[in-house]
Amino acid sequence: MRFAAYVYPGWHPIPERDAAFHPGFTEWELVAACRPRFAGHAQPKLPLLGSYDDRDPAAWNVRVPLARAAGIDAFVWGHFWCRGKRVFEDALDLGFLGSEAGAQMPFAVMWANRMPRRVLPVRQADAPVLDPERLVPTDVDDFVALIAFVAERYFARANYLTVGGVPYFSIYDSTFFVRELGVRWAREAIMRARAWLRERGFAGLHLAAIEPNPETLPLVRELGFDSVTHYVHLPDWKGPREQDYSVYAAARAAEWSDWATTGGLPYMPSIATGWDASPRGADFGTQRPDRYPWSPVVTGEHPERFHEALSRAMKHADRLEDPLVFLASWNEWSEGHYLEPDERFGHGWLHAVRSAR
Repeated sequence: MRFAAYVYPGWHPIPERDAAFHPGFTEWELVAACRPRFAGHAQPKLPLLGSYDDRDPAAWNVRVPLARAAGIDAFVWGHFWCRGKRVFEDALDLGFLGSEAGAQMPFAVMWANRMPRRVLPVRQADAPVLDPERLVPTDVDDFVALIAFVAERYFARANYLTVGGVPYFSIYDSTFFVRELGVRWAREAIMRARAWLRERGFAGLHLAAIEPNPETLPLVRELGFDSVTHYVHLPDWKGPREQDYSVYAAARAAEWSDWATTGGLPYMPSIATGWDASPRGADFGTQRPDRYPWSPVVTGEHPERFHEALSRAMKHADRLEDPLVFLASWNEWSEGHYLEPDERFGHGWLHAVRSAR
């Protein structure tokens, strides 16, 4: 059993955000500016080691050893791709893989089939949760091109993560992927991608569907996926504004078997340290909108409670063949889930991972 932590690669400026916000913008500005919005609200959540540019190999030569010492076996990086256009790629290519420590640590990529937000913090209460301009169109040829790109650039590396001996790759919005192509062509795209890999001598592909919706979940096995998992699986998105960590972590764990049964595939659990996207939304006070990024705030998060959630995940995963337990996440500071040392608990999140092994 291995622990794999998701990595958000958005901690450096990119031209798209320079144009949308101001030159040099990163979400560190949002993290530092957030203030408590209700009694007991733990904001701002600040990194103990300070903010950093994730394109800098020196940053990863500090952070990778922390992760390895805590028992984190791999990183799963968000990979932003839209018909060959990439964003945030320098964090992985220059920072992580350009560092001595990162070049040795196992890693995989998750297709983050979204484009970055153009408005942060979100200030319109009626703004769509997913602006149509952020959607990533695809088709069979594009998906094959994506797999070919990541295979040649990443699968071929000695430190690329495998499951069952083949490269691991996940699709963040598996529902949108299937809706965009339709069932027939989604199946065709996956089949052709596997054929491309086979014809070029790659070992194969372990393809994971992240959070397929109720209509898509029963189809994932037929479509050609190999497992089901989540990115963040903690809050009840339609539930109360404040949600206790222990209560909702236990509730999500009770659903794992149903995900596996309905999907007909192994379910690999994802455990989050918390959830609080307040930095990404303007402060509306007590009238805050009932939608992302003003979605429910998880309260009462603590390394000890996280450890309990990890223990449940390990018991579930122990029944699987070559399982991964996903950790959400290494560094999603603007959504309130991270493992990096913070000013509240020090290295507590990493100690929780270590003690669970």
